[in-house]
Amino acid sequence: MIYFYYGDEEFNISEKIKVLKSKLDKNFLEMSYKEFDNPKFSDLMVALSTQPMMFGRMLIVIDCESYFKSKKKDSDAEGGFDDSQIKQIEKALENANENLDIVFRAYTPYDPKKKNAVDKRKKIFKVLSKYNSQEFNQIPSYKTAELEAWIKNRAKLHDLKINSDAVSLLLLQVGSNLRMLDSELEKLKVFTKDKPATKEMVKEICVSNEDLFAFMDSVVIGAKAKALEQYEKLVSTRYPLSILATLHSNLRDKIFLKANGTKYSQDEIAKMTGMHPYRVKLELQKLKQVSLKDLVKLKENLTEAEYKIKSGQSNIAQEREIEYAILR
Repeated sequence: MIYFYYGDEEFNISEKIKVLKSKLDKNFLEMSYKEFDNPKFSDLMVALSTQPMMFGRMLIVIDCESYFKSKKKDSDAEGGFDDSQIKQIEKALENANENLDIVFRAYTPYDPKKKNAVDKRKKIFKVLSKYNSQEFNQIPSYKTAELEAWIKNRAKLHDLKINSDAVSLLLLQVGSNLRMLDSELEKLKVFTKDKPATKEMVKEICVSNEDLFAFMDSVVIGAKAKALEQYEKLVSTRYPLSILATLHSNLRDKIFLKANGTKYSQDEIAKMTGMHPYRVKLELQKLKQVSLKDLVKLKENLTEAEYKIKSGQSNIAQEREIEYAILR
């Protein structure tokens, strides 16, 4: 079977492939599952002519996003194919071994400057779309009803009962990243067992960085005394490197917001970052009086602290190294 999955929602594409992979013989997985990264024409033809061995079905995943981005029609190196090559690809697909599953995967991260990162005018698109073709796009973070419906359906797959108010809180707390939401649902399943997940359970065990967000806000606006007080509370309950990892992620978002807040709409930024639109609005308001230069400098300080800790070059405790990076 030939499959063509494309779009900007990586999680849903991965889940489709996961289902196909689960059907393979686990004893021969190394030989029955292969991935190719945007192969040139000659390598692509070799992949398409693969013959499964005695261990049953075989699955080949071909990343092919570069095939749709090329502006040079005759440039093999850029993923373009001429008419003769297109015909050979068509023939190879038609004659593919019946025990061979081939997935063409074109994951194209969201870019507001491009309505569709996969150029559907390409001849290769027309060839692949004749088979089991499906487009997977991110659910915009402002479409809360659609995201909540996704969470409920995903919870059923995990055999998890979850209250509606818990679904709403989970979305607000975690954001619209489907992979992160799915991970939190798995945690809830382990924690709740056969009981319905409640709002209180979401607060207790799911990702929540409200304390870190408040601490980060104090750092960014220069309220160092308050930041120090908040930091001491954090390190009493969290491992220093886990705090540092979250700070890196949060600061990366702030830098992106500061650098692009006037270039894109709030809805576009929400989709690009996976943040809730309301949180985007609040963050942009908080960052009005903060310079991009100061944010970048803070990121550099944190990166240096992380390097010292992980390389063993720090002469002070981890929490003090991070504190120094934040407050200097």
